[in-house]
Amino acid sequence: MNQPTTERVRWTNADLELFPDDGKRYEIIDGELLVTRSPHWKHQKACVRISTALDNWSQETDLGEVVIAPGIILGDNDNIIPDVVWVSKHRLTELLDEAGHLTAAPELVIEVLSPGNENEKRDRELKLKLYSTRGVREYWIVDWRKQQLEVYRREQGSLKLVKTLFPGDQLESPLLPNFTCAIARLFA
Repeated sequence: MNQPTTERVRWTNADLELFPDDGKRYEIIDGELLVTRSPHWKHQKACVRISTALDNWSQETDLGEVVIAPGIILGDNDNIIPDVVWVSKHRLTELLDEAGHLTAAPELVIEVLSPGNENEKRDRELKLKLYSTRGVREYWIVDWRKQQLEVYRREQGSLKLVKTLFPGDQLESPLLPNFTCAIARLFA
């Protein structure tokens, strides 16, 4: 007896337009629909702290802009909402579409982990792979429960883990000249 074949549903950007504005985050990676609930208070606090540090530095240097939870449309089957991104001024105008969404990868993407294996797998595997193949130069994964920040940098064409920082450490980046942030400040 033949087993019926099941085709995987491939979600697109057009499908996202049909979902309600219900406070949930709808993303598509490689045609797979990912739905998450509103994040934990400490998750959002870490987003605000890292974006504030980046925004202060960006305003002082005028080298780029930071935004919390922007829409990034990387193709018809890849539409994501990272927690925080930083884009250089010279790339911003070429990356923004008329609707105000990024249409290519920013230089820096930051994801703050949400509790649960599925959420962690999404940020550590699916999004890491996507950001790596789409040209993100740095990817930071913030874990507010463990109070640590992992730094991935583009090396030989892909994002590689280069260091894990803890509360006693300072965050610096060759991507952001003279930027520094005490890791402890992100979790205070």
